[in-house]
Amino acid sequence: MASSDPVHVAVGVIENADGDIFISKRHKDLHQGEKWEFPGGKVEAGETVYDALVRELGEECNIEVKAASPLTVIHHDYNDKRVMLDVWRVTAFSGDVRQCEGQEWLWVPVYALQAYQFPEANQAIIDLLEKPL
Repeated sequence: MASSDPVHVAVGVIENADGDIFISKRHKDLHQGEKWEFPGGKVEAGETVYDALVRELGEECNIEVKAASPLTVIHHDYNDKRVMLDVWRVTAFSGDVRQCEGQEWLWVPVYALQAYQFPEANQAIIDLLEKPL
């Protein structure tokens, strides 16, 4: 049964002072490779989603999360993998944001996110970000 369990992923929507969003391009050899994504990674056994988010964004983006709040949870079934994206909006952090894993990265205004190709599961995040508060 374990293979049918969804992969639980903590996802960070990192926003800078200008309201731009940090995105990076997945390595081509990864699932959904060459597509843009919001940073994050797998929640490990015994780890809270918030702890996973803090750990992953530290490892991937060189930042220390100071403030984050839950945005949404997305369940998506790709033909070869099921995912549960636990999405958090990161509104305060310290450190110089960069992509530590050699991926291409950008700060993008919310209105421009649709111009980038994301994995299907990420479309719901973009739709939420585009809604006025």
